[in-house]
Amino acid sequence: MNQSSFDSIRHASEMRSQRLWLDRSVDDYFCEAVRRWPNKTALTAYRVDRPDSLKLTYEELERRVALASNSLRHLGIGKGDIVAIQLPNWWQFVVLALACGRVGAVVNPLMPIFREHELKFMINFSQAKLLVVPKVFRSFDHASMAQSLREQVPSLKYVAVVDDDGGEGFQELLQSERSQLTKATDINCDDLAVLMFTSGTTGEPKGVMHNNNTLIACTTALAQRFHLDTDDVHLCCSPLGHMTGYAAVMLQSIMLGGTLVLQDIWDPKRGVEIMAQEGVSHMAASTPFLADICETVASGSVHPQQLSTFLCGGAPIPPVLIDRAIKELGVDVCSLWGMTETLGATLTEPERALEKSSSTDGSAVPGMEVKVVNSHGDILPIGETGSLIVRGAQMFLGYYKRPDIVTFDTEGWFETGDLAYMDAEGYIRINGRIKDVLIRGGENVPVFEIESLLYKHPAVLSTAIVGYPDDRLGERSCAFVVLRPGANFDLLACQEWMAENKVAKQYWPERIEIIEALPATASGKIQKFTLRERAKAFRQSGEDR
Repeated sequence: MNQSSFDSIRHASEMRSQRLWLDRSVDDYFCEAVRRWPNKTALTAYRVDRPDSLKLTYEELERRVALASNSLRHLGIGKGDIVAIQLPNWWQFVVLALACGRVGAVVNPLMPIFREHELKFMINFSQAKLLVVPKVFRSFDHASMAQSLREQVPSLKYVAVVDDDGGEGFQELLQSERSQLTKATDINCDDLAVLMFTSGTTGEPKGVMHNNNTLIACTTALAQRFHLDTDDVHLCCSPLGHMTGYAAVMLQSIMLGGTLVLQDIWDPKRGVEIMAQEGVSHMAASTPFLADICETVASGSVHPQQLSTFLCGGAPIPPVLIDRAIKELGVDVCSLWGMTETLGATLTEPERALEKSSSTDGSAVPGMEVKVVNSHGDILPIGETGSLIVRGAQMFLGYYKRPDIVTFDTEGWFETGDLAYMDAEGYIRINGRIKDVLIRGGENVPVFEIESLLYKHPAVLSTAIVGYPDDRLGERSCAFVVLRPGANFDLLACQEWMAENKVAKQYWPERIEIIEALPATASGKIQKFTLRERAKAFRQSGEDR
């Protein structure tokens, strides 16, 4: 592909002519909701360390957004400046994201699981001016880590800590002396609005760029297929640092003028209670969440009567789980395929959930196109596996500061790196991965990065990481390791090494297999398919070693 020949101006013109890009910002939709439903509950936030939930009407949420917007301006943060937010699903995340949109700053959502190893690269690469973190979350001292990062990253001028009573607490962003409501910055909906890093499965993480038009195209398409409206109540238990939580739930609810319910730490029993109490009607999450809900209700917990649709992505959905959800919960489970780059590209409609969600990953949503092609770019016959390519209104703008990475061909098609086949009705099924990806509980594990760290261990001569099957998480991570002569290495040693290098725990290998040599081709390329075949037996072999 020749990216330089892709005409982005023509693409934008076509999106507008088809009414797929509306040139309306997230702030436009939010302000409209404030005008129309000032006293309606906009947000309800639950935290495990708080006895009561916090409820904010649209009018109350607007006041906090206005305060935060003016504080950002006071700090000199405006158009094009990066604001990194590493917060759980707390109301402060929503307020700050909306405030950034109002002043034209770029939101850089960061997963709470990231530690100094990942964050130092991301924040330094993005040149973020402000980092917002919790003081403590899941017993980890984020505040200390953030201060350490500020000392290491020259661009990081400010750190704001949620729950910190000191001078750098988040409350400082809501100071009364800066409370005068000012007009929103004139926003160009083609400008960068959200920068979200991929998991770095083939090297360093890449910053995926989206603007208001691509994000709104996504929420509009999902709302149309799900038949969502202002009366829907959306549960956000997926992290806001992920596009599922950020776009498919948070922005979706704001755009519709709905009600957003936040749960910061997933606990199935509590989650089901929240759904029932708040009248949750729609949610988006990966397969393990759905399995947990089914099991929890089956064990005698309260039935979330209002829950009717569930967007499920990240891994194939077992047919028995879809059947259970429909029969036991009355919930239509709709399978989705997407990437940070493409957002929600294919989705099964609720009317055909039972029929299609277990065997496909949906069909293209309004404004998106998908094709399955061979190595020459020719469309393959129905049922034949090939490379999945996609284009349309939700496509990302490119990779931040990486114009060298080819993204689109002359017609705007993007090579996803996934293998798929298509049925006669246009529904696709992911049938393998061209790139080396391991998906654990809907999260991409940065295989290359973790392998690189293992190679640095004094006991490790060579290593290769593959996934092995897990009924709940989809895959777990196994590292096949060749040791240096006389060396010893086991799972505990691996865990200590990961902790020493400050790697997010979700990325740690969960099984270590010591082997004499890695299977390889004559040219020395590791044959991971051989290791994957060997690893398939681990699900039946008992506890991880």
